[in-house]
Amino acid sequence: MKVLVAGATGYIGSAVAEALQASGHQVIGLARSDDAVHKLDRNIQALRGDLRNPTSIAEGLQQVDAVIYAASTNDVEMPRIEQLAVETILDALSGTGKTFIYTTGIWLLGNTGNQVATEDSPLDPTPLIAWRSQLESLVLNARDRNIQAIVIRPALVYGRGGGIIGMMVEAARQYGVVQYVGTGENRWTLIHVDDLALCYVAALEAESGSIFIAADDQVMQLGEIAQLVSYAAGIPGQVKSWQLDEARTAMGAFADALVLDQQVSGAKAKQILQPIAVL
Repeated sequence: MKVLVAGATGYIGSAVAEALQASGHQVIGLARSDDAVHKLDRNIQALRGDLRNPTSIAEGLQQVDAVIYAASTNDVEMPRIEQLAVETILDALSGTGKTFIYTTGIWLLGNTGNQVATEDSPLDPTPLIAWRSQLESLVLNARDRNIQAIVIRPALVYGRGGGIIGMMVEAARQYGVVQYVGTGENRWTLIHVDDLALCYVAALEAESGSIFIAADDQVMQLGEIAQLVSYAAGIPGQVKSWQLDEARTAMGAFADALVLDQQVSGAKAKQILQPIAVL
């Protein structure tokens, strides 16, 4: 299958591209600059285009069998850019029966407390990514337009030195302490980036309209994670709590996302996607 990966030079997207290649798929990476082209693996064909001008990629979508959206601009314009990009991609794929996999996240579920959330749990999104709940619905409804529409909600992604935990390690090395927001009693559900990548590969064959939470069995309190990060950073035991109000002043809505108390189940993905991956 010929698969376009939006975000192929990013943290999740690069792992997905590798997993696709290992599974025998041909990967095309979206690249908006010469620098992005050079960052792509040499076996990945580049499609020049910019999510800020999604019509620039519409024609290229005709040559692929599937699109995986794992891109993020990480700026204040991201909600607008992502909505326009997703709408443009769906319009281009309409009526083709081709696959579109869209990435959201478990932060859409809000605090779960002692309840283990599943794909059927109601949404209660933290403000940082609340806008993605509407895009999820837009993508899932695209099955009525003859698009094989899939949504993947990753848990907190770690591994390969990236993700939020990787950021914590780097900050700890720089400042000599692991600083975490809140009391540290809230729980994070985790997923290794390589395991997450396999979910995307298997989801290419999943039923249209499906949502999958990608999560492993690791549920840890943030305070425990901070302790482990301190060892990874070479400063054992050097951890410090950061008051939520102070963190909000410095980080905005990101601080509220970091204190979410979340337990989620990846059972559906393991049951449905693992057998597909084996096949």
